[in-house]
Amino acid sequence: MEYEQLKLSNQLCFPVYAASRLITRAYQPHLDKLGITYPQYLVLLVLWEADGISVNDISTKLILNTNTLTPLLKRMESMGIITRARSDSDERKVVISLTKKGQEMRIKASVIPQKLLSGLQKGSLSVSKLTELRDNLNEIVNFLKLKGLNPE
Repeated sequence: MEYEQLKLSNQLCFPVYAASRLITRAYQPHLDKLGITYPQYLVLLVLWEADGISVNDISTKLILNTNTLTPLLKRMESMGIITRARSDSDERKVVISLTKKGQEMRIKASVIPQKLLSGLQKGSLSVSKLTELRDNLNEIVNFLKLKGLNPE
């Protein structure tokens, strides 16, 4: 009996996993210029949208457990990119804010998405196909989050 459902080529998970790893690898030369890792870049993306938010809010947005996020934030603080401080209204909460250095990194990072998009467009992928792909992947992520299937 063949097990078609167990062939790598029939899996949804593998191309998503492979694409994620390859995209992260494509980001790395650009992030190396900023001196940050891809997970640190994701934290910065969240903070550039909404500075001064709690660790729990960042954790929710990035679908990361706080015990995964906390060492990452400590490292970013030691690099002078963010500050961590107890909330004035609730000392159980830790609020993360960008430093001047973290805010200035936004300018340098602003060119990264276009550089990566340009590289992808050299293939057969149009902006509309990439946008559709992103939207479809977001639907999958949201569905899995609702089902309580967080990755950690």
